[in-house]
Amino acid sequence: MDPRTDDLWDEFHRVVNMTSRELSEWLRTRSADVDDEELPDQAGSQLGRRVLEILGKRKTDLEDDDVDVMQRVVDRVHGQRRDDLEPTAGDVRWRHRLMTIGHDPLKPVT
Repeated sequence: MDPRTDDLWDEFHRVVNMTSRELSEWLRTRSADVDDEELPDQAGSQLGRRVLEILGKRKTDLEDDDVDVMQRVVDRVHGQRRDDLEPTAGDVRWRHRLMTIGHDPLKPVT
């Protein structure tokens, strides 16, 4: 595997600080409304569902598209956060947007 992909894998798992279960529940919650609820595998944004898929993969099973998604997520989180990713309170909509791609800005980095 390409060393850059190795580094990206590590950074992706650093910025995606929600577990698969937390992200799945969040996507279902965000997609539900008073009258309707999406099927679990269709809940949330396409990007959020792809993050969830990647979280369920081993590094050796990554495909080129997965690498592109991981890079988009890392870039988006870094574009909206400080590099140290220390817990930060902010606008609730901002937090919720980040949570749809698996990053909760209120959670400490592990």
